[in-house]
Amino acid sequence: MKSLTGIDMAEVTRLTREGRLAQAMHLLRGAQTPNQPVTSPASARAASAVDASPDILDMEPPSEANGGAWTAAPSSATPADPPRPAASAPQRTESPSPGPLLNRWLKPRMRFRPAVSPESLEVPTGARFEEHRYAGPGGSCTYRLYLPSTRDATPRPLIVMLHGCTQSPEDFARGTRMNELAEEQGFLVAYPAQSQAANASRCWNWFNATDQQRDRGEPALIAGLTREIVHAFAVDPERVYVAGLSAGGAMAAILGAAYPDLFAAVGVHSGLAPGAASDIPSAFAAMRSGGASSAAFLTGSRNLPTIVFHGDADTTVNPVNAVHVAAQASGDLRGSSHTSTGTSPGGMAYTRTIATDGDDRTMLEQWALHGAGHAWSGGDARGSFVEPRGPDASRAMLRFFGEHARTPQRD
Repeated sequence: MKSLTGIDMAEVTRLTREGRLAQAMHLLRGAQTPNQPVTSPASARAASAVDASPDILDMEPPSEANGGAWTAAPSSATPADPPRPAASAPQRTESPSPGPLLNRWLKPRMRFRPAVSPESLEVPTGARFEEHRYAGPGGSCTYRLYLPSTRDATPRPLIVMLHGCTQSPEDFARGTRMNELAEEQGFLVAYPAQSQAANASRCWNWFNATDQQRDRGEPALIAGLTREIVHAFAVDPERVYVAGLSAGGAMAAILGAAYPDLFAAVGVHSGLAPGAASDIPSAFAAMRSGGASSAAFLTGSRNLPTIVFHGDADTTVNPVNAVHVAAQASGDLRGSSHTSTGTSPGGMAYTRTIATDGDDRTMLEQWALHGAGHAWSGGDARGSFVEPRGPDASRAMLRFFGEHARTPQRD
């Protein structure tokens, strides 16, 4: 991939939001802008797509002052304001804004839901949704593990699911419906839990340089618990996958690049490319304007099959980041690419691009969701950060994962 110097990133963003992913990829690689007419101005749609629901909580971006966490903005309430009843719906707090449009970039808006308790999740007879704790050289963390009722000695696939900021494993399981699909298709699902001690908003620290390397920080922690599950349960070690949303999507991309000997494929939903940031200021800049992978991830890692989902009206993580994720994942593919369009059963339009390698294997699948914000596509509305109208990202990822197994020839 060529240097980004001199590339018109505004044009890359425009092409991405219009669903013209192949053209955006060419431009990122240094090609001239394709001279084609604009047919779907999604950027205008993005400007009017902000959700005004009272269950949106404004969040302050990471800063040195708040320890690198997404934190609630100071409330505009005064002592004279009456107390809010405990049973009322979550309210939206406000703080001084430089203007509606700019505020969408400066203050990403986060969905706020009551906590999902393990007891509220439906678990079929014979299935288990267990809590475990992993401890290794890099630290410790808890995780939830879903074991379907149809267990036997046959090795099963394992999906590692990384939640986004402010979420919990239980909330993420509900929103993505991944447990239901695990029961249907007979695989295991692990949900590592980020602690508030590690990040006040429970974000995976994808933007820390020490949390982007093999055998260090959070990648080592997640890889360690993944290996523990593989060894302790009937898991097929060649069919282990990782996926995530937002900060979890960014960490999934890092894990795929750092551990190609552990994971067979990666799913990134509304995330960022590995190495897109190295500290808190660059994290905020990447989320707002896009961040490319660092040279180490472009030249020093093997590329894993990757499926990418991103809403083109996402005002928390700029949708151009999906192109950067795709650029890092695709590397120097010498196959072909194909773009198609469609509409989900819920009425959301999307553009889907598939890129293959020289052996005609699909190595990249990228979905641009037209009009979608920062939310998991096609999920359960009872979870947080969910867009029920969109195509089913969970099923699409599982179908994509099913096409890829890690083999000794790829190590």
